[in-house]
Amino acid sequence: MQSWPGSAYPLGATYDGSGTNFALFSEGAEKVELCLFDDEGVETCIELYEVDAFVWHAYLPQVQPGQRYGYRVHGPYDPASGQRFNPNKLLLDPYAKATAGAIDWDQSLFSYTFGDPDSTNDEDSAKHMMMGVVINPFFDWAGDRKLRIPYNESVIYEAHVKGLTELHPEVPDEQRGTYAGVAHPAVIEHLLKLGITAIELMPVHQFVNDSTLIDKGLSNYWGYNTIGFFAPQNTYSSTGDRGQQVQEFKGMVKSLHAAGIEVILDVVYNHTAEGNHLGPTLSFRGIDNAAYYRLMEDDQRYYMDYTGTGNTLNVRHPHSLQLIMDSLRYWVTEMHVDGFRFDLASALAREFYDVDRLSTFFELVQQDPVVSQVKLIAEPWDVGPGGYQVGNFPPQWTEWNGKYRDTVRDFWRGEPSTLGEFASRFTGSADLYEHSGRRPVASINFVTAHDGFTLRDLVSYNEKHNDANGEDNNDGESHNRSWNCGAEGPTDDPKVLRLRARQQRNFIATMLLSQGVPMLLHGDELGRTQLGNNNTYAQDSPLSWVHWDAEDQPLIEFTAAVTRLRKEHPTFRRSRFFDGRPVKRGAGEPLPDIVWLTTDASEMEPDDWDSGLSRSVGVFLNGQGIRARDQRGNPLSDVHFLLYFNAHDEDVDFALPSSEYAESWDVVIDTAGEAADSQVFEAGGQIVVGARSMVVLRVHRELEIEPDHSVAASLTAQADATGAINIPGPSVG
Repeated sequence: MQSWPGSAYPLGATYDGSGTNFALFSEGAEKVELCLFDDEGVETCIELYEVDAFVWHAYLPQVQPGQRYGYRVHGPYDPASGQRFNPNKLLLDPYAKATAGAIDWDQSLFSYTFGDPDSTNDEDSAKHMMMGVVINPFFDWAGDRKLRIPYNESVIYEAHVKGLTELHPEVPDEQRGTYAGVAHPAVIEHLLKLGITAIELMPVHQFVNDSTLIDKGLSNYWGYNTIGFFAPQNTYSSTGDRGQQVQEFKGMVKSLHAAGIEVILDVVYNHTAEGNHLGPTLSFRGIDNAAYYRLMEDDQRYYMDYTGTGNTLNVRHPHSLQLIMDSLRYWVTEMHVDGFRFDLASALAREFYDVDRLSTFFELVQQDPVVSQVKLIAEPWDVGPGGYQVGNFPPQWTEWNGKYRDTVRDFWRGEPSTLGEFASRFTGSADLYEHSGRRPVASINFVTAHDGFTLRDLVSYNEKHNDANGEDNNDGESHNRSWNCGAEGPTDDPKVLRLRARQQRNFIATMLLSQGVPMLLHGDELGRTQLGNNNTYAQDSPLSWVHWDAEDQPLIEFTAAVTRLRKEHPTFRRSRFFDGRPVKRGAGEPLPDIVWLTTDASEMEPDDWDSGLSRSVGVFLNGQGIRARDQRGNPLSDVHFLLYFNAHDEDVDFALPSSEYAESWDVVIDTAGEAADSQVFEAGGQIVVGARSMVVLRVHRELEIEPDHSVAASLTAQADATGAINIPGPSVG
């Protein structure tokens, strides 16, 4: 095999149209061998003699795309000093752009003998190890472009590649559970109907299936167990794992972009699949353990664990930081993704021990001309001390707002003393984000996510039911802020079913009309259930997959219609916080941009917020108070809206405000379905807001709508005996 010196940059295997350059960082290595494998598994090793700044490299003019490879790294094996080199372990390139095969958890993958962690195991692991693949980087991106959808116009859909598509009846069998399945026209059509602007994919970086789950007949379904930060998961490819997965992923992105949908990746840079000191030697551990992992300072055989997985990536080391930044840039520049959601992002800010918003990682992101320009979403917590950091990330970041989730859940299940915080969360959580100069879009608003109950289960179960996970129901969150509406799990009681349907509509309407960025969990709009399991990380089965044949069509229509309402009215997607200042009007005294109202239409006073038993409130949103401009620089304006929230278990009569606000109002949403579709409410009159329901009114306008403009703008919903809803329309909009 002919070998030339090559280049130390870029790291990884880079095909240039003629041959392939290989480059691997290892500061502690004494010798590095590049190992190539043919289709029969015959291994050819080439020693890398060139070393620049701890990067070992060579150029092989004969190596073409599809070539499988790995490394053997020689050096001292001394766990007590943090060194775990073992050339008998074939190692995956951390920069591999694709991977072939999977690990089988054979004894040879470990550097010790089972039962004797202080021993040394020199069995060769090559036959049991996944390998890197040289890829063809060329792809026809013609016509693809960055969508750059503003945050305040975004609606995010969190989805799992397999779970979303595995049971879709219109997706061909061979494409189900794959990137091609996500790009199928039927899936895209559904996303567009819902008004989705971005799909946030659960981990698609190459991950490892845990041995403990395999032994139980389960598997790592969620994928938060990364081993390759550049490689798309090979099991999600319908066309092969010799680089085809890269082409298929790119094709998916291009198709989604063509439909106007951005792609956001859920990324796991806080740890790897190698686990703690008893884990296998697959890649980083055997290449340069001390550089890639946070080790205990008093005994370097053990790992710092801020992630609950056994290890934490060493963000104090420049090459670990380079790995993260190179990976992020690669997915933006080469794979054309539009943003990232960072799993356990607080762990990336632990440069020393505490979470530090001024840490090197955030500085690198801030100054990077590529990464700084895409959507950056933090899961703002980890499992270490002081790890809950909602509201404390740098100004450039947005955050999964866990306080929004908790508050909205508590409010709609009728918890006392939640009214004030509910108002804050509904209006963008200024108390969390305004102090750092951020805007309402810093808050990613969600009620449900992959981790926890689905929306239907949130209103159907008081307790988790995780027996299928094989952990005696001890796994998963026990405090879910859920309410089963009077019966645990499935029931035929029509009263309970009606209430559950109404509660789902309450959650969806509240989230979509709150200030900030709404995030919908895949299948929630279909009424998807996991039968009370709130921790389906190991359930790659029909329990977790979306059942398209059991969809709740009325709920889909309701969700789509509320999303349209949000899109058509900038009042619900402001780019700045409400400030309570008066807004100029053509006549009369100016009104503030927002007014919170009691049941008698007077303005809320401090004592009203502090009433622990109060569970109902109204709010006036001034359409002239947006204080923003469109793309042409013209001031944005809208019609006025009134919203009434009633979390009581009884109907509440609300007095409508005086004509100072508006002469009359139309109902556009009634989650209880009790307000007549055609009824006009006059200023100073009354409206009955049903028990545990939400009503949205818009200033009455007499409009003639052309037939091709007809939309279900009137969202009055009538609950039937099965708990479904019927949405009349088209109607005046």
